[in-house]
Amino acid sequence: MIGALMLDIAGTELTQEDIQLLQAPQVGGMILFSRNIQSPAQVRTLTDHMRQIRPDILIAVDQEGGRVQRLKQGFTLLPAMGHFGELYLTQPEKALDLAEKCGWLMATEVLAVGIDFSFAPVLDLNGVSDVIGDRAFAQNVQDIVPLASAFMKGMQRAGMATTGKHFPGHGSIKADSHVAAAIDSRSYDEIYQNDMQSFIKLQDQLDGLMPAHVIYENVDPNPAGFSPYWIQKVLRQTLKFDGVLFSDDLSMQAACVAGGADARIKAALEAGCDMGLVCNDRESACTALAGIENLALPNQERLARMRGKIPNIHIGEQLDLGEEWQVVKKVIEEFKNSL
Repeated sequence: MIGALMLDIAGTELTQEDIQLLQAPQVGGMILFSRNIQSPAQVRTLTDHMRQIRPDILIAVDQEGGRVQRLKQGFTLLPAMGHFGELYLTQPEKALDLAEKCGWLMATEVLAVGIDFSFAPVLDLNGVSDVIGDRAFAQNVQDIVPLASAFMKGMQRAGMATTGKHFPGHGSIKADSHVAAAIDSRSYDEIYQNDMQSFIKLQDQLDGLMPAHVIYENVDPNPAGFSPYWIQKVLRQTLKFDGVLFSDDLSMQAACVAGGADARIKAALEAGCDMGLVCNDRESACTALAGIENLALPNQERLARMRGKIPNIHIGEQLDLGEEWQVVKKVIEEFKNSL
């Protein structure tokens, strides 16, 4: 059974405390950060150990490319998605081909080391945001949709589920919700006509979504991830989205409006999220776990769709994932080096 809390660990192997936490029924996921990564072999040993303790655990990472990629040592360094958007303006077919290859390459390497999925792709506009920027494919929906679609086709071809973020759009808000309250004063219609369109147009390819820690103050007083309006009325009822909904990290500054970690995860789950993330703060993760241990487990069928096709292979200190991987890796590295 898969629980409703995703948390993290401090090091490159499991401690006794980590092992005990992994066994708690409401722990459903683990997210890896750069501090957990030494080499491909070490990561695969770590994820295999996690599954020995908890066979049904979902293991995730942020491996977007550009400045957000946790797997570096021994892995392909991927370009930021915005570079595909720049190429798309002059060579659209080449940009789409490279985006698909990059999605496949990212997913192939992540799955090989025992990680189910990367929280990708970013579907926000590259607007005024301090934190999005070239994590987004482009500045407009017309360019984002084909590029993100190609990237997700590559992910899915490799056997990885997709997670679009940050619904209904973070690119038009300047503040970084990791360190500040992010408030968007636009109307629902303006958000719908602009930022939301990439999520709507790509909905059929999305297995999961991550709502933004943004307060759209003229729509609802709660951040989107704590908002029954955004999650139940807009996503579930109006858009009929049936994928997994992950809260963004509930330790982020913009989430603190909901109170302590136990109150935050309850607010996210009661609003309709399937899984809440509490990262980089073990005390808060334990508080959150205690706060939800008596709640019903989340929708198992939905969460099970996030399970990746993890190959049963031996991983050495250096990745060697076959002929297609070698060819695609070379193509993506050449593109990145040309920038």
